Amino acid sequence: MSESLVLDISRETIWTTVESAAPLLLISLIIGLIISIFQTVTSIQEQTLTFVPKFLAIMLVLVLCGGWIMNNMVDLFEALMKNIPQYIK
Repeated sequence: MSESLVLDISRETIWTTVESAAPLLLISLIIGLIISIFQTVTSIQEQTLTFVPKFLAIMLVLVLCGGWIMNNMVDLFEALMKNIPQYIK
């Protein structure tokens, strides 16, 4: 297995992981920022206030994007499994 092949596989795996995690991380970031601004404006210092909205938003994103995320992961796995003979050469 050549060095470039290992780098290509690593790049594709990392990109798929980032692409799959991005919707969840972005919605969590946006909700956290909105709640933090709300807490600053209203002087509420409750640390657990962000938990429920973030949790609900992440569950909603998982319901909406879960199939797409799963398809990305399955496509990567299928490509890796299909190319095992090429990797062994």
